[in-house]
Formats: sequence, structure tokens, C-alpha cells
Amino acid sequence: MISNNDSNNFSALTEQQLQMLSSTASSLNKEQLIWASGFLAGLAGSSQTLSIPTSVKALSSNAAQPELTILYGSQTGNAKGIAQNYKVSAAQQGFNAKVISMADYKPRQLKNETHLVVIVSTHGEGDAPDDAIELFDFIASRKAPKIPNLKFSIVGLGDTSYEFFCQTGKDFESRLLSLGATALVQRLDCDVDYDAMVADWTTALNSKLKDELKPIVNEKIAYLTPAANAVVESLYNKKHPFSASLSEATKITARDSVKDIRHIEISLEDSGIVYKPGDALGVWFSNDEAIVQRILTATSTEAEMNVSVVDAEMTLQEALLNKRELTLSYPGFVKAYQASTSHIELGQLIENKAELREYLSVSQIVDIVEKYPARIDAQALVDALRPITPRLYSIASSQAEVEDEVHLTVAHIEYEANGFTHQGGASGFLSTRLVEGEQLNVYVENNDNFRLPADPNTPIIMIGPGTGIAPFRAFMQERDANQAEGKNWLFFGNPNFTQDFLYQTEWQGYLKSGLLNKISLAFSRDQAEKVYVQDRLKENGKEVFDWLEQGAHFYICGDALRMAKDVETSLLELVAEHGNKTLAEAKQYVGEMRKSKRYQKDVY
Repeated sequence: MISNNDSNNFSALTEQQLQMLSSTASSLNKEQLIWASGFLAGLAGSSQTLSIPTSVKALSSNAAQPELTILYGSQTGNAKGIAQNYKVSAAQQGFNAKVISMADYKPRQLKNETHLVVIVSTHGEGDAPDDAIELFDFIASRKAPKIPNLKFSIVGLGDTSYEFFCQTGKDFESRLLSLGATALVQRLDCDVDYDAMVADWTTALNSKLKDELKPIVNEKIAYLTPAANAVVESLYNKKHPFSASLSEATKITARDSVKDIRHIEISLEDSGIVYKPGDALGVWFSNDEAIVQRILTATSTEAEMNVSVVDAEMTLQEALLNKRELTLSYPGFVKAYQASTSHIELGQLIENKAELREYLSVSQIVDIVEKYPARIDAQALVDALRPITPRLYSIASSQAEVEDEVHLTVAHIEYEANGFTHQGGASGFLSTRLVEGEQLNVYVENNDNFRLPADPNTPIIMIGPGTGIAPFRAFMQERDANQAEGKNWLFFGNPNFTQDFLYQTEWQGYLKSGLLNKISLAFSRDQAEKVYVQDRLKENGKEVFDWLEQGAHFYICGDALRMAKDVETSLLELVAEHGNKTLAEAKQYVGEMRKSKRYQKDVY
């Protein structure tokens, strides 16, 4: 808003300028609009004039330049981030590159590609992310063309604590090779700490591509003014989070519940952060000081010993508190710890992979070093541990209602094992260790694969048991604020009605107002035979199919390994039954829903 004092200094755009600006803006995607806004803001705050190198001006005229296609398949956004960052690097090398989500890519276009980068995550039991499924299935089918002229590079994202580490990336590579394509560089399998590995891969691939793709320009494309660069780089992200404050942490399950669910409210005041329903909040956390002390004692190390973490010097205690993962255990740590300590019993455990995996499923780092205590060099201990990684939580609020706040629905993980009470890293931090008013570092992880329909009149069906209710609370707040006319149906489940009906008053209010047209509840332990959301889905099969035929969008949020798979099976069955289709036709029907983004999942 412009004040009276500034009105004399403001000159509105001419009609011609406005038309030019509108035309340009309409051709840009979200990331380009963000870049452009920073660029223009920088120009406004700078006395420097815009200077564009002659070689850059020539970019648009070089139509013969070979194109590098960068495809990403991402469940949480990491693969997308790597893809976008690599495109920047490729552009700086002068390569003609484009980034496309696998969800938006036409598989038959593959036969026309000459140079391809595939960046894809793995989730569940070696499964491809939702946006990669169509392409993943296509290249394994008889319809897949031979592609002897294609040269490619694969980056797989995964977690070594899971059995099927980077399986989707491995499968993509084997399938492309079987079709006759050639790998440019060795496949990269990334663990949760991948920045250094991706940097090395980027250097190697760019070096190889210089022989494959003739760069358009030899100079680095970087012509923003310093002020514009400052605006662009100030956006909060994983590496540059915002220091927010905890406003509230309230338990929302009853005293006798088997679950401990917390409603978390965080203030984003003065951040300028914008998020949408469907996005996630990344939360950086600190480890429990008591756990750190137990680890120091078991490893005969001193808190004040100096160590190096990514070229930064700090005390061992600081590193263990804020820089290293202590709650998630994994085979890599066990092997590194045993190699540094030569612990005989631990070496025997490593030899039995099944026994090791079972032990690690309930054990944290502190359990391992206390069961197998040994003196270890402080730097060796730090190097054996993974870097701490932020946890992603589905956002449970809409800014249309809560403005400069963000709400989360967090399951406080707490369990007994090895004679001790264990807590989750981030959930324990948010629920018990962080005091209201204290600071925490956060950032928004955009999730364009989990969005409300663009048309507010479109009906939606939401499947969200347990903490999977979170994004649907945001959906309803958004639709309420926008007075959306589309019908809304919620399927929610938890153990007990009286103990675990999360946000019960709010949902009853939406029912009363008419915003929520229907709610189907599945409280598994309120009767002799357990009932789950997939059972309610079957019971309402005909009406669910009728909604789908009316164009309803179908959403699932929650557990990927069991619930999401069971719900999908029920969905296929009801489509087959009430749509008078074979199972193959039902799979095609649901596949078309996924392709048109009417079937979306936010699973973990």
C-alpha cells in the first residue's frame, strides 16, 4: 500500500509497459517468477544499470543447440531441489538445459532425447515416488522404444538405514541400459547426507558433457546487480532456515491414549515466509543433552575436545548436540565405530546382517556405544556419525486463517528399549525439550504434488488416519476462507474415539456449517474387530466412485508401508466393482487419476 507521502513519487506503468510485463510474467514458472521478483527488487534498490553480456543475448537465437533434459521424481522435494540446482550449474557451463517433473513428462518423448539426467528418490520398500511411476513403468514395458542414441546420468536418493537403498535409481539405470542407452558417468547413490557427493557428481558430469554438448557461451551467466543477488539469496531454505519461535505445544490426545500427539504452533513473524496447504515444514532440532553425556561417557571422550565438522571447528559436545544424528541408527555407523575401536563382539554382530538390522530397529546410537563401549578418537566418533538432518512435517494450517503462524500435528515418539526410555529426535525436541518462546530453525518445503484443486468447485476425498489428518486441516481452513463450493469428505481413523479424535471440535464445526459434507470414522479398538480407513472406504464404495465420476480429487496422507498401500488396494477394488471394470481397467482408471493429479499422496 502506498502512503500519501509517497504518492507524488510513484509513477504508474503505462498501458504498453503493463502489457509487456503481463506477457512476460505469464510465460514464467514459479521458480522464474521468484527469481524475477528478486531481480526487480534488486534493481529498485541499486544505482547500477542492468548489463547483459552480448553472449547471453545470443542465447535465444541459437536454435541448433542440443538440449539436456533433467527429469526428477521426488516424494519430499529433495530430488527436485538437486535437479533445479544442477540446471543452474549446467546453464553456467553454457548447456541448453531444462528441468521437468516426471509427472509432467510424456514417456514417449524418451526416444527423442539425446542427453538425459534422472534424479529420483526411493521410498517405502524400494518403491518409486508417485510422480515417477508412469515413466518407471513405461520403460519396463513392451512399449518402451530402443534408445541407442541416448546418453544419461542417474542420481538416486535414499537412506542406508533401509534395506532397499536407492533401489529406484538402480532400477532406472538397468532399464535404460537394457534399452540401449549409455551411461555418461557412474550412477550416484546418495544417503541422507548428499551435498558433497552431488557436488563431485556435478563436476564430473559437467566435464563429460563439455565433450558432448557444445556450450553456447564460455562465460558464467551471472549478471544480477549485487542488490538483486542479495534479495534472491535471502529466501529461507534448508541451508538458510528462519529462526522462528515456539508459540504453543499442546497434547491433543487424552490421558489414557496409546498415542501422544501434539499440536504445535510456531510463529513466523517478520519472516515473510509464504506456504500453501500441502506444503511441509522442515524443522532443525538439537539432541538431548543427557544422551550426549551418556555417549561421551561410553566412548571415553571429553566434551571440550576440538573436532572438525565440514571445515568448521567446534567442541565435541557442540557437534553431538547440533551437528550429528543420534536418534536414527544405521549399519554405516556400526561399521565405522567397529573399525575405529576393533570391538570383537560388535564385529560379530556385523557379520549377521539380519540380526544387525533387527537390533538397529529399536536401538539408537547411545544404545550401541553403551552395549559396546570403547575408547575412540573424538574426530573418529564425529566422522562415524551422520550429519543431523531436519525432519519434515505436513503443515496443518492455512495462512488464510493463521497468517504469520504455522501449525503442525506431531506424534511424540517415545518407547522403551534396551532398559531405557527413548524419544524421537525432532518430536522429543518439539514436545518436551523446547520451551514456549524459544527459537528453532525452520523452512518451508514446497510440495506441488499435494495440492487442492485449482477449481474451488471440485469435490475432494481425504484419507488421513492419525497425524495424516494434518494437511486436511489446512485444506479445510483454506476452503473455508475462500468460500469454496466443492464438496469435502474426510476419512479419519485412530485407536479410540474418546481418546484419539484429533481436532474433533473443529471437524464437528465444519460438519455443522456444511463445509464438510461427510466424515467417515474408523476407530480400530472401539470394537472387537479392528476397523481401519480402508474398511470404511469399501463400505462407502459406491458413493466414493460416484464422487470420482464427478471429478473428485482423492488424497492420502500417512503411513506409506501399510495404510497407503491398503487404501490404494481398496480404491482399485471399489473402482472395479462399482465401475464395472476389470482389475486392469481399474488400474488404468486410477493411473489416469494420478496422471491428471486427481490422485495425490503425502506418505512417509
